[in-house]
Formats: sequence, structure tokens, C-alpha cells
Amino acid sequence: MFNKPKSPAPERPSNALPIPPLPDLPSPGLNRAPAPVPAAAPSPIASSRGLSTLSSDLQFEGNISGSGDLQIDGAIKGDVRVGRLIVGETGAVEGNVTADYLEVRGRIVGGVSGKQVKLVSTAYVDGDITAEQLSIDIGAYFQGRVLQSRREAPAPIAPAPRPAPPVAEIETAPAVAAPAEDKPQIIDLKSV
Repeated sequence: MFNKPKSPAPERPSNALPIPPLPDLPSPGLNRAPAPVPAAAPSPIASSRGLSTLSSDLQFEGNISGSGDLQIDGAIKGDVRVGRLIVGETGAVEGNVTADYLEVRGRIVGGVSGKQVKLVSTAYVDGDITAEQLSIDIGAYFQGRVLQSRREAPAPIAPAPRPAPPVAEIETAPAVAAPAEDKPQIIDLKSV
């Protein structure tokens, strides 16, 4: 359909300084040994669904909610309610945080609630934590109360009430005013 004419690449003057590569991409022209990348422990989020990231140069004001996975490396002023959350070392949240799985490496000022909450050694949390499982590494800062929540067990199912055994009906004769003298009264009992 459409053809774009190929133009030759512009030549660089011989006295020009080389352009440094981006930190995470290899340089095509330079033959340097790749810098060793520190091995980080794989997070449970990385292996699951797609991870949304709020990068370190972003600031967000307002509430965030959803069922997905989120990594916060920037700053948020507002409540966060997601399925899984990582607050990175440069991340900061000023508000309440709720997530099924929460790993804190950065700073949270506000209440924290989740099924699994992990405070890594670089974490700073100023607020109450409500969690089923809580892990706090040595070096993490935490100021607040901890409330351990338990999964609510389903209500026990009560057995159905048994029907009452049949009751014999008692048939009585109509009451007759007794004369002054006492006569025995006759009552007929018939079973049904």
C-alpha cells in the first residue's frame, strides 16, 4: 500500500560525544559488560495478572479502587482499595489502604486493612493495622494498633426440627354443673 522511502541514517561527527544508553536498555554501539542486576525476591504479584504502576515521579490526589494489582512508587493522597498492592520504597500513601495482599516497602500514613499484610524492613506505617496475617521485618517502623481479624466461619447448619409425635386426642363430655351432692363425672377417652 504505502511505501516509505528509506533514508540513510545521519552520520555523527567524529568529535561528538557518545549518547549514553537508557539505564534499562543495552547500548547497541558500546561493548561494555552488562551491570549486574541485584536479585530481588519475586513478589507474588509479579507472577499473577498484569500489574499497574504509579511511578515515582507521579503524585495523585483522590481515591483509587478496583480489584486489580497496583504498585505505588509515587505519592497518593487518598484512600486506596485494590486486590493486591505493593507500596514501593519511594511510594507514599496518605489515607486508608485496603487490599487482600499488601506489601509495604515505603510509607503509609493511615489505616491499613488486609488479609495478608507484610511490612518490609524499609516500611514506615503510622496507623492501625487490621489483618488476618501480619509480618513485620526487623527495621520496619510501625506506630499504631494491630487488630487480628479472623475469617468468619460459616454459621453451623442446625438440623431440621423433627416433627412432634402424634398426640392422642382426649374427648371430654361437656361439663355439667354438679348438683349439691357429689356424683362422679364420666370422661370418655378415645385414641385417634
